[in-house]
Amino acid sequence: MRFLVDECTGPFVAKWLQSLNHEVFSVYDEARGLDDESIIKKANLENYILITNDKDFGELVFRMKKPHKGVILLRLEDERSENKIAVLRRLLESYSDKLTSNFIVVTEKAVRIVEDD
Repeated sequence: MRFLVDECTGPFVAKWLQSLNHEVFSVYDEARGLDDESIIKKANLENYILITNDKDFGELVFRMKKPHKGVILLRLEDERSENKIAVLRRLLESYSDKLTSNFIVVTEKAVRIVEDD
């Protein structure tokens, strides 16, 4: 799979995904400071699933109708990299077939999938 990992999600998540042989663009490592609209545009044009902790992407997708190839929004109480990776591991194991073109909100306890119309 192809993932664009937002700066706020961090380089450890990007490196973990790369270790699983996913193609990863890390904003932290490759384009630090890139604004949200540029991030979602890049992810869409280059067929990346966006992984972020930034709630602003919900507004970009739902209110401003920005096109996307999939967004995973991490809404975690524990923001440490180890927890992000554990939550993403469970998501990939159970929902990998639902990641493309959907907006997915993930917490430590739940996964909510908003399917694209």
